[in-house]
Amino acid sequence: MSALLFYIFYAVIWTLAWLPLGVLYGLSDIISFLVYYVARYRRKVVRHNLQNSFPEKSKKELIKIEKAYYRHLTDTFVETFKLLHISENEIQKRMHFTNHEYMKKYFDNGQNVVILLGHYGNWEWIPSMYLHYSGIVGGELYRPMKNKHFDRFFLNLRERFGTINIPKNDALRTIVKLRREGKVFGLGFIADQTPSGNNLHYWATFLNQDTPFLNGPERIARQTGSAVVYLDIQKKRRGYYTCDIITIAANGKETKENEITDKYVELFETTIRRNPAYWLWTHKRWKYSR
Repeated sequence: MSALLFYIFYAVIWTLAWLPLGVLYGLSDIISFLVYYVARYRRKVVRHNLQNSFPEKSKKELIKIEKAYYRHLTDTFVETFKLLHISENEIQKRMHFTNHEYMKKYFDNGQNVVILLGHYGNWEWIPSMYLHYSGIVGGELYRPMKNKHFDRFFLNLRERFGTINIPKNDALRTIVKLRREGKVFGLGFIADQTPSGNNLHYWATFLNQDTPFLNGPERIARQTGSAVVYLDIQKKRRGYYTCDIITIAANGKETKENEITDKYVELFETTIRRNPAYWLWTHKRWKYSR
């Protein structure tokens, strides 16, 4: 995309983001219809993923999940763009976190925290959790986009609430730097991403299928003695989420190999099975075989 086309796109999105979310959801309904019925965006991928993940469900049940998923997908688009203008008060009303005392206890003791979540609910609103803490560095790992304009656009959105975004290849270097500076940090990993073909080191049975997972977050937690928490996200209704902070390990150094990753996989599958429509089913998650 040329710079001119990007800035036209940005101007449109910047303007639309001033609209109330209620109005944006009307736009989401239109986009959802076009994406599902007209463009039929990745419908074969979604249907294949759902059939393999829930063989016990009827075709009628799977299609119901499928349609709900596309509606949620376009809701996530407009909610993400709303980050351009949403206030701190409104985001805290819409993304509610429980069990803050767990995180606060670790931070107050000078302990770093590895935060695990997945592409579930609205993961782009998760950085607002750092509005509840002060005196620490809040960060998340991300995979830089090839298009530099969109990369900068999404970085600005994700850093709205004072967090830092760390390119995945700079994770260890950044962690070492923060520790040398004596800074306490919370570092988020969206840990359900498919590893590259060279990093298929850990496999688990996930949603009835052999599935590779990244074990980098566990290695970091065990090397640094960080606490590890899981974010159990629930969508209560359109535009409103709760996130329960669950401790996986109080100290990564005191865990066995794969213990953290095993627990993450277990918790995340429970989250998805509770309401499958809110996971990223258009992702080609099972493109590798064990």
